[in-house]
Amino acid sequence: MGNQLHKPLAFLLLSFFQQQLVLAQSGYGIGGSIGAFVYQGDLAPSATGSFKTKQPGIQLFVSKPLRTAFSARINLAISRLRGNDARYDHPEYRQQRNLNFRSSLVELSGLLMWSPLRKNREERGVAPYLLAGAGISFLNIKRDWSGVNTAYFGGDGSAMVANLSADEAHRLPKTIPVVPLGAGLRYTLSPRLSVSAEATYRLVFTDYLDGFSQAANPSQNDHYHSLTASVVYSIGRKNRMDCPVIRY
Repeated sequence: MGNQLHKPLAFLLLSFFQQQLVLAQSGYGIGGSIGAFVYQGDLAPSATGSFKTKQPGIQLFVSKPLRTAFSARINLAISRLRGNDARYDHPEYRQQRNLNFRSSLVELSGLLMWSPLRKNREERGVAPYLLAGAGISFLNIKRDWSGVNTAYFGGDGSAMVANLSADEAHRLPKTIPVVPLGAGLRYTLSPRLSVSAEATYRLVFTDYLDGFSQAANPSQNDHYHSLTASVVYSIGRKNRMDCPVIRY
């Protein structure tokens, strides 16, 4: 009976160590980042987004080199999004409209990264990169229009009140597809360790990221972006294609 148990146990242990050996030789990178997530939409007068309501966020990721200039990354981002008309004095109507929202944000995405300089991770120095991919974001949107000055917009029979009623009747999204597009700079400290700074913009295919559309600007979708700083630790020296490993 003991021998019967030892054989499958030995097989499982051998399989586990083989997997760890492959992982160690395949050049994976594991990393994390901190930064700011910025809502850009109807409640932000600037095309660069609402930096007055930026929110802290973290990212965890695993990357894998594919070729000398390309790598793939699985990325998990956790943050919040916020927007508030009252934070802006111009145009004047924002203080009177006084719409605001908040939402939790959990984003899971797959990214393809391109390093035009094709720098090996063992080469110290700065290397730029571009990234693009696809993902899904999980939201819990809480909108608030209790501070709207309806008299400023024409009273209870105004178009503003009618548009707010239309928005209230619209079901808010819980999950949305996103397309991340970004760029960054990586600085290699050692064959194992690197740091990077990254800016990533998310294309979002809804105008209800902030909970409002008809009462704000129904002609354009909402979006968000992030500015982050990362630390990456690389495992292994070469991948199984015997190609130099790139660190991102």
